[in-house]
Amino acid sequence: MEKQELLRSIPPVHELQNMEELLEIEQKYRIPKERMTLWLQTATSQLRQKILAEKDVPDVSAFPQYIYNRVKRQAKRLFEPQLKRVINGTGTVLHTNLGRARLSKEAIEHVQRIAGHYSNLEYDLAEGKRGSRHSHIEHIIQEVTGAEAAMVVNNNAAAAYLILRSLSKDKEVIVSRGELVEIGGSFRVSSIMEESDANLVEVGTTNKTHLRDYEQAITEETNMIMKVHTSNFKIVGFTASVERDDLIKACNQHNLIFYEDLGSGALLDFKQHSIGDEPHVSDIIKQGADIVSFSGDKLLGGPQAGIIAGKKKYIDHLKKHQLARVLRVDKMTLAALEITLKEYIKSRNPEKHNVPTANDILKSSSQLQEEVNEFMERCGELNNIKATPQRSVSYIGGGTMPDEQLDTFGVFLTSETISSKQLERKLRSNETPVIGRFLDETLYLDFRTINDEERELLIEVLTIIDQTL
Repeated sequence: MEKQELLRSIPPVHELQNMEELLEIEQKYRIPKERMTLWLQTATSQLRQKILAEKDVPDVSAFPQYIYNRVKRQAKRLFEPQLKRVINGTGTVLHTNLGRARLSKEAIEHVQRIAGHYSNLEYDLAEGKRGSRHSHIEHIIQEVTGAEAAMVVNNNAAAAYLILRSLSKDKEVIVSRGELVEIGGSFRVSSIMEESDANLVEVGTTNKTHLRDYEQAITEETNMIMKVHTSNFKIVGFTASVERDDLIKACNQHNLIFYEDLGSGALLDFKQHSIGDEPHVSDIIKQGADIVSFSGDKLLGGPQAGIIAGKKKYIDHLKKHQLARVLRVDKMTLAALEITLKEYIKSRNPEKHNVPTANDILKSSSQLQEEVNEFMERCGELNNIKATPQRSVSYIGGGTMPDEQLDTFGVFLTSETISSKQLERKLRSNETPVIGRFLDETLYLDFRTINDEERELLIEVLTIIDQTL
């Protein structure tokens, strides 16, 4: 068929507007007529360009379907939520790409209450006047860390930036070269320091830094020694670093601020459970750190936030800085963080923690094996998908304890009808996507990161896919 004939075969917009399938989309998403007209004009224009370019031109009989598909895709993208709940079957507890820590049921319920109503976010109910949003969370952080004062900003990078900008602008801050880490998204501690207008003074070498390196670098312009906890990598072999106690003593002798960026920030002593060697925040405060900062959505298991704790004179200074308003958190973050932190006060060393992140990390492989066995009984009804129990290892993730492996249990999923990659794509493309990982080129779901409710949903998803094979 000639180009001109193909062009004349494109349905006019006024006819497409009465197409039953398109009317259903218009009604389903309550799309204004003007917007639908614009989308139809765009779709027909794109089809016209294909014909002129003689590239991927559909059959004439499929022209209406082509236009319908374009409009439907546009409507779904615009009107259906793009941020979706997924089932994390990777076994990585703090999976950065999958949203890191998931909140507890109690924290979610509190967020809903606060988000759906007015609240006393900046109102003092006792005094009947304007209050501070810091007041809702500060006393709880004080309780769990032992710090004199505390505040919250929107993430730990923001916390580091505020501390350096507020306390060390145009001053020298000494840091070991071995601690100048790069965190997710190519953000580097050195770059954050540069943006804060603090003058970075690097000491030591990548693998070895001694106390004398710090002491020799101190000048009249120095006002801080910064220690960065390297939670996202390990240097092994011929290494040396300076103990925190020695750095704090040096700071006290020279009237300097000691600040430690903890990254993850553990409020639960995982070492008691033979998991990693993350320092406990309260221990660092007891050692005499002037100020520390850590993330809310990593080992703490709460929402994204940067928690700053330490001596009152420094925290009060930070609260008054103009950046504190720029970097402050909203009511929903405070609501989620409040409930999460209170769980650490209620149960210091539990066998089963109400914070999902802590619970997932602490789960034994024998517990997970029981869950897999129960799941396997339910899988007997599948005809085209086979689940096979398999031991493996999980990782904590989120740049936390990178070399720590947790014995785990999960299932291999296979099918004689389709390949592992095709099966993975089907699970990932489901209305509730299921994300797994590959072991020996076979799709594997790690049950460490799949809770009771999600196992039920997983059975439903697999049943639906099984019936299509």
